[in-house]
Amino acid sequence: MSDIRIRRRHGKSLAEARASAEHMASELNEEFDLSYSWSGNVMRFKRPGVSGDLAVDERDVALNIRLGLLLFTLKPTIEREIHRFFDENFPV
Repeated sequence: MSDIRIRRRHGKSLAEARASAEHMASELNEEFDLSYSWSGNVMRFKRPGVSGDLAVDERDVALNIRLGLLLFTLKPTIEREIHRFFDENFPV
């Protein structure tokens, strides 16, 4: 197992940050068949080989991902893609 942890300030209202997270999740769902659900301001997601959560508050967005053994070798590529999604959805 391998973990990816990213935290970033977003500079948006909580509602805007949550909407951006929802947009990001729907794109990931379409592209990677990632299922997700919200519990308060925490979105939990999973698909075979990947699970994690995305927490949004008034200042920050925090992403925690656990990669299964088969995706471990793709960690650098996945991390790069996540930063791209963050750049698009949570610009600094």
